[in-house]
Amino acid sequence: MKFRRVLFLITVITSISISAQNPVFTHVFTADPSPHVWPDNPNKLWVYTSHDEPGSNNHYGMTGYHAFSTTDMVNWKDHGRILHLENVKWAESHAWAMDAVYYRGKYYLIYCMKEAGIGLFRTGIARSDTPGGPFTDLGYVKGVEFGQDPALFIDDDGTPYLYWGHDRKCFAAELNEDLMSIKPETYVDLTKQLTHVFEGPWVHKKDEKYYLTYPGLTPRRWPEKMFYGVADNPLGPYEYKGVFIDDFEGQSGTNHGGTVTFKGKDMMFYHSAWLSGGLSETRNVMADYLHYDKNGDIIPIIPSKEGLGNAKRTRTTLHLEAENGFAAGGELYNVIVDTWIKGYSGKGYVTNFDNPFDHVYVLAQVAKKSKYRFKVRYASPEGESNHDILINSHKYSEFTFPQSKEFTTIDFGIVELKAGDNLVRIFKKDWKPSKGQLAIDYIELEQFFEDEEK
Repeated sequence: MKFRRVLFLITVITSISISAQNPVFTHVFTADPSPHVWPDNPNKLWVYTSHDEPGSNNHYGMTGYHAFSTTDMVNWKDHGRILHLENVKWAESHAWAMDAVYYRGKYYLIYCMKEAGIGLFRTGIARSDTPGGPFTDLGYVKGVEFGQDPALFIDDDGTPYLYWGHDRKCFAAELNEDLMSIKPETYVDLTKQLTHVFEGPWVHKKDEKYYLTYPGLTPRRWPEKMFYGVADNPLGPYEYKGVFIDDFEGQSGTNHGGTVTFKGKDMMFYHSAWLSGGLSETRNVMADYLHYDKNGDIIPIIPSKEGLGNAKRTRTTLHLEAENGFAAGGELYNVIVDTWIKGYSGKGYVTNFDNPFDHVYVLAQVAKKSKYRFKVRYASPEGESNHDILINSHKYSEFTFPQSKEFTTIDFGIVELKAGDNLVRIFKKDWKPSKGQLAIDYIELEQFFEDEEK
């Protein structure tokens, strides 16, 4: 049996880059996917994830979250790090599972971390004006004891509900309008209603029924399976229905995920250990279609290599906005964010590279050493600009950006990134004045597959 498992994983891994849509993201270790379609753009799917550090071999080193988006389920953008432990003053460790929500014109990330000096899990909440972040921490939700694995569900009438669970327990409550505290009188313990529950609740609504999906153990036998219950009300009571993702080859010790309807199709996002070859501490996002029978019961999902596609593999581009700076793991040194040159993406662009070593750098996180197509979107309206480009402190290029009155993209060709954190820096190299003032909009690193190399 052990030999068969290894053989299966080898087969999966070698076929990932050829004709598979599972794992969904093959460039970075991700877990606990939270999929959403926001009301302002029904043609774009967003997936928010936790991040596993390459080679960490534990879940204790998890420190941040990522956001991904797509319009066609094939080409994805990794918007980079959207919140990190270092951006949360009250926390000390354990950036575990999270969820996201659009509420009253803002985007919210609801997550869990351990409180500094106490070691108790809290449910944190952060806000952004844009779905791709970065998110600014607002504090933790009051009234939630040991707030691990939070999920936030907004009902059709606009009422927000919070769900959380840990170590064979599951709870729920209605939130107050500011999302910063629960209404104590609505608090319910759902544990006894959800057979085998362990952690990670998620609620979605279909045909006026509320479905609560969750990872569970039978009993305390790892790895986790995915179960669900159904109710007529968001706070229950829930009727236990059974397992809908059973044991499968290459699964992680844990499982966690959520559902979404995108372009008329129901989907289930979850995670496995296919990308790492079976290491449960370095996981990857998976997705398969979700189907219901005539009674509304979920038809069991058998994880597939094809996932949500056919023979077409997914491709991810790391889309790293220069202006995000420290909040996204980068840095703006002696430069400013401006908006007077029109046509920028995100919240602006970085400019005023006046002195030696004035720079912008962005963080690119990847699972394994691999190749990417490196692009920079810039403008230099008044003339050409001379700058250096560094990747991980190694000089990549001394480059003169040609004059460009509008934002345009330069393709620098193929570069190799190392496993883990990569820093891409653009800086003013000396006191020699440039004819133009460089403006950096964003940096992109497009996934490159070896079989495409000429």
